[in-house]
Amino acid sequence: MRLSLAAIACVSAASAPTAAFAVDYLSAEQAAQALFAEADRFEQRELSLDAEQLQQLRQAGIKPRSARWSLRLAWRGKELLGVVVADAVWGKYEMISYAVGVGQDGRLRGIEILSYRESHGHEIRLPAWRKQFVGKTAAAPLQVGEDIANISGATLSCSHVTDGVKRIVSVLDLARRQGLLS
Repeated sequence: MRLSLAAIACVSAASAPTAAFAVDYLSAEQAAQALFAEADRFEQRELSLDAEQLQQLRQAGIKPRSARWSLRLAWRGKELLGVVVADAVWGKYEMISYAVGVGQDGRLRGIEILSYRESHGHEIRLPAWRKQFVGKTAAAPLQVGEDIANISGATLSCSHVTDGVKRIVSVLDLARRQGLLS
């Protein structure tokens, strides 16, 4: 059996690995330091929500993915400055890892993109897009097209990260109101 050069090229192209677009920008620790530069230490803590707390979130329109959350509490001396939560959501095909910083006043300090694995939409890492979250609270809509702008070609990345941020800020708001973060 003889294969033509074109057939060999097609088979070779079909079996070649596709290009990888994954980029790791920051670790969760580096993101915590960026979000709370004035902190002199970070404390790891687990937050466990009970069934009633999960139900409260659902009633508020939040879909909590987990009852357990890993937190990094930012401290300056004896003063709790806020909390950093690292999370991941689906983009279009791949996971996007990010971290959210929320101050003791319940306001978003910012978000940091930790890893981005999609071939398009990396613009969500740009400061102008991430800056939209600063100062927002659980009471804000935090919805693409409402108070968060979309990026053309990155609609799913924008929407899913925004939904994740809303979920985190809502969980932390509930935890703060119930005295679970002191």
